[in-house]
Amino acid sequence: MYLLLSPKVDFAFKKIFGSEKNKSVLISFFNAVFEGVNEKIKSFEFKNADIQKECLIDNFSRIDVKAMTDKNQIVDIEIQILNRDDMTKRTLYHWSKLYESQIATGQMYSKLNKVICINVLNFNYLKDEDEFHSVYRLKNIKNNKELTDTCEIHFVEIPKLRQLSVDDNNNKLEIWTEFLRNPESEVVKKAEENDVEFKIAKETLYQINLNKSDRERYEMRENALIDTMSALENAEQKGLEQGIQRGIQKGIEQGTLKEKIDSARRMINKGLKNEDIQAFTELDIDTIDALRKEKLNN
Repeated sequence: MYLLLSPKVDFAFKKIFGSEKNKSVLISFFNAVFEGVNEKIKSFEFKNADIQKECLIDNFSRIDVKAMTDKNQIVDIEIQILNRDDMTKRTLYHWSKLYESQIATGQMYSKLNKVICINVLNFNYLKDEDEFHSVYRLKNIKNNKELTDTCEIHFVEIPKLRQLSVDDNNNKLEIWTEFLRNPESEVVKKAEENDVEFKIAKETLYQINLNKSDRERYEMRENALIDTMSALENAEQKGLEQGIQRGIQKGIEQGTLKEKIDSARRMINKGLKNEDIQAFTELDIDTIDALRKEKLNN
């Protein structure tokens, strides 16, 4: 039996929750997130389900869907591995693009429907929030009266989830978050006995491991994320030592280039073509050729 891969690596996350054949899994996750704040989602259509051409060095991966309820809702899911200071601004940007894209020039604003963004984070982001699940809307800062629920942003911070026990009365979102944190936990195993969606999600992880192409893409993505985290840590340390912001930025830029080159070397070792390597790393062909020559000379 293979050990389970981590669903927190966004390639695996998108395979589990962004696949047409796993629609019931995403519906289960949606309704767990929306419990108590929204109507239940019964069906939806993917807007960008294709992950085969996804960039392995991209810093995040989104699943865009159009949910179908008695009121149309657009939902945006993001699994974020790295801590980015611009998280809130980027989320608002994604929300605004989704909201604006609903109507064409000249159409009535009444055509605009609610847009929900869900951020699944593998780090603690909201400093003043202790709960692992936080929901934000537009409200009056004096009396907390809600202006509209048209803009709704969820944060699911995996590290903030309490330690669960099989004897606890765990809700569905706690169990899904536990699945992301540790898919082999006893809580998840118990959930599989009564909920087929958890069983499907875990089986998808096994299938990634058994499929050579998917396993390679998972490993490349995982390595790229590790390289990026290492580069960011090194850049941060270098900037602190120099005591200037310019040092931080330069270190990040150098780290990003190193990450691309390291990813290219791994892809060369696996026998990928120059065109495929260029598509994933955005390096120029001359650089990739130089890396091939380097390999031959070593």
